[in-house]
Amino acid sequence: MSVQHSSSAPLPEATDTRSRHAHRRAEPSDRELALLGRPMPLDGARSWIVTLVITGIAAVVRLWNLGSPTDGGTPVFDEKHYVPQAWQMLRNGGYEDNYGFTLIVHPPLGKHLIALGEWLFGYTAWGWRFSAAIAGVLIVLLIIRITRRLTRSTFLAAAAGVLAITDGVLHLQSRMGMLDIFLVLFVLAAFGCLVRDREQVRQRLAEAVRDGWIGTSAYGPRLGVRWWRIGAGVSLGLACAVKWSGLYFVVAVGLLVLIFDYTARRTAGVERPLRAVLRLDLVPAALAVGVVSVLVYLGSWWAWLRSETATDRHYAEINQVDQGAFGFVPDALHSLWYYTFEILQFHSTLETPDGDPHPWESKPWTWPMGLRPMLYYYDSGSGVTGCGQDECVEATMLIGTPALWWLAIPLLAWALWRALLRFDWRYGVVLVGYLAGFLPWFANIDRQMYFFYAAPMAPFLVIGLAMALGHVLGRASSGHERRATGLLAVSLYIGLAVANFVWLWPVLNGEPITSQQWDARLWLPSWK
Repeated sequence: MSVQHSSSAPLPEATDTRSRHAHRRAEPSDRELALLGRPMPLDGARSWIVTLVITGIAAVVRLWNLGSPTDGGTPVFDEKHYVPQAWQMLRNGGYEDNYGFTLIVHPPLGKHLIALGEWLFGYTAWGWRFSAAIAGVLIVLLIIRITRRLTRSTFLAAAAGVLAITDGVLHLQSRMGMLDIFLVLFVLAAFGCLVRDREQVRQRLAEAVRDGWIGTSAYGPRLGVRWWRIGAGVSLGLACAVKWSGLYFVVAVGLLVLIFDYTARRTAGVERPLRAVLRLDLVPAALAVGVVSVLVYLGSWWAWLRSETATDRHYAEINQVDQGAFGFVPDALHSLWYYTFEILQFHSTLETPDGDPHPWESKPWTWPMGLRPMLYYYDSGSGVTGCGQDECVEATMLIGTPALWWLAIPLLAWALWRALLRFDWRYGVVLVGYLAGFLPWFANIDRQMYFFYAAPMAPFLVIGLAMALGHVLGRASSGHERRATGLLAVSLYIGLAVANFVWLWPVLNGEPITSQQWDARLWLPSWK
C-alpha cells in the first residue's frame, strides 16, 4: 500500500473526512500494522502485580544476611578499594584526596552510590553493600518490564525475572560493595529506553501513514522530541560515570537508534529512508545519545570540580600545561582531562607480569560459559563453625549459574540466526547489548581481566533465554497439546535454574559448609 498526497487534489467535505478517518482507525492498513507490531497485552494490572511480587522476592534474596561475609569486620576482595574511598567521599563532600589509597582509577558515581548506603547504615557491611543490593533489585524489575515489552508476554517476563534472581553473577555483584552492578543497572536502563523509543517512533510514523502525510516529503516527517532517547543518553552518561566501559554501550545504543530509525522509515514507505536518517535523525541522535551522555558524565564530577583539594584538581595550573588551541576551556576541565588521561594510562598498562599471573585472572573467551569464576573470600579451619563438623569452609565465589551460562553459546547462535536471517529486531537488541559487554575486551588481550567484567552481559543473557523459552512454549494458537508440552518444558527448565541456584547458594553467600560440600560445588577443574 502506498500513500499519495497531492496539494492540488480537491478536499473532501468535513463529514466525509471524519468517516474515512474513523474507518482507517477501525481497520489499520498493512503498513500501520507493520509499524506497530503486536499490541501490548491487556493484562497491565496483573503484569505489575507479577512484577512487584517477583521484585519483592528479589529484594529478600539480595538483602538476606547482607552483612556477611567480612574480613574481620572489614571489606573483602575489591571492596577494599571502593568502600573506604566512598567513606572518604562521604566525609569530604563527594570527592577523594587521600593519596594513601593510590588507586583512584574510576569515575565517582559508583562510589557516591556506595557512600549513600554508608550514610544510611554507617561504615558496616550493610552500609557499603546496601546500594548495590538495591541496584540488583532494580535490575530484576527492569529485566521483567523490558522482557514483557519485547515478548508481549507477562508469563515470559515473569520467567525472565525468576532467571535474573537465580543468576549467580547478578546475585553476588548485588551483594558486594563494588562498582559493576551500578554499571549493569544504567546500561540496562538505557536499553529499556531504547526499546520504548523504538515503539514511540513507530507510533508516530503510523499516525503519519494513517493521516496520509507520510509522503509529503521524500524523507518523511520529523519525529519531534524523543524523550525516551534522551533518557537513554542520561542512562548511558550515568553508566560512564560509574566505569568507562559504559562508552562501549554509548556506541552500541547510538548505532541501534539509527538502525531502528532507518527500518521504521522504510517500513512506513518513506521514499529515501537512508537519506532521511542522515538528514533528519543523525544529528538529533548524536545530541541525545552522545552529547547528553557526555554532559551527564561531566556532571558526575561536580564534587571534584568544586573542590580545592581533590586529587589532581589543579593539575593544569600547577604544571603550567600549554593549552594551545583549547585555551578557552576552563582550567578545571583541563585538569580533569589530564587526570582522566592518567587513569586511562593505568588501565591500558595493567598487564599480567610474565610468569606471575593473578591466580583468578580470566580472559574474555572464558566468560560466556563462566569457565573461570572469581574467588572473593575464603576462610577455613577450626575458627570457622556452623557446618556441623570441627572444620568448616566459608567461601564466596562469583559463579554464573551453569543452568543459564552454559547455554550462552547455543543462545548466541540462535539469536544470530533470528536477527540476521529472520530479521527479528528483538534478538538484535539482545545481541548488541551482550556483545557490547564482551567483544571490546579482545582489543587488549594482554590486559589483566576478571570474570566480574562480564557482569553487563548477564541481563542480556537472561532476556535472551526468556525469549528463547517463548519459542519452546509455542504460540497460543498452536494447539492445546503443543502448548501444554511447551509449558512443561519451560517449567522444568526454570525449576532446574532455581535448583542450581539453591545448590550454589552457600558459595554465593559465604555460608559455612564442610570441605566435602565445598569440593562438590567446584564442578570444573578451572573453578579451583
